[in-house]
Amino acid sequence: MKTVVMIPARFASTRFPGKPLAHLAVPGGGSKSLIHLTWEAAMQVRGVDAVHVVTDDARIRDAAQDFGASVLMTSPDCANGTARCADALARHDITADLVVNVQGDAPLTPPWFVEDLIAAMAEDEAAQVATPVVQCDPQSYGHFMADRQAGRVGATTAVFDARQHALYFSKEVLPYIDPKKTFARDVPVYHHVGVYAYRPSALAAYVGWPVGRLEKLEALEQLRFLENGHAVRCVVVDGRGRVFWEVNNPEDVGRVEQVLQELSCPVG
Repeated sequence: MKTVVMIPARFASTRFPGKPLAHLAVPGGGSKSLIHLTWEAAMQVRGVDAVHVVTDDARIRDAAQDFGASVLMTSPDCANGTARCADALARHDITADLVVNVQGDAPLTPPWFVEDLIAAMAEDEAAQVATPVVQCDPQSYGHFMADRQAGRVGATTAVFDARQHALYFSKEVLPYIDPKKTFARDVPVYHHVGVYAYRPSALAAYVGWPVGRLEKLEALEQLRFLENGHAVRCVVVDGRGRVFWEVNNPEDVGRVEQVLQELSCPVG
């Protein structure tokens, strides 16, 4: 199964303009850009045929090429990462059995999250789209609640059925949990990891559908699949004790830098 990893990156961001080129402190001193760290994380994934940064911005292209990444330019009209992956696939005439979208703001994505996702798609030939989810630990759940209490739009949660098909994704913390309850370990909330695996036919279908009502309200691209009756499989992955978080807002930079320090060595 030929598998291509794409890292969509755009310069314009309402919550964090210029986010891909924002620099984070790394262990041992110095700093690296967010897109550089995410590319290094993606390069650790085993069993893929290529890793590309996909962007419409010359600044991101130049920075990515400087640290050695393959870059595919896309249309500036791509509204989200899924559309950007579809555009890159078509525009550059890439042949692949599976396209994996690793969000450009997720340098803490462990390689086994992506490897488990690819394995799940290989085992389930009927699955057209899949995405990882990881059960929250108390620290991650605390980040979710701190963002909501501060009025920040942060990371995304997922709820799914017994077949592990997504029921909904939201920037609210779902399901609701009585605030008086405490958890020593796993919290019954699943953090949606910003990675997707698509069959090429699913990408082609996606860009043919109009933006959905829920997609627009939540600003979550994956809801377009659900609104069109297209199943999204949630693959539960094991955090193995590692804290996972993305850079959604400037306030997340410190959180991610702290985890990088705790890992005791630079990503990559």
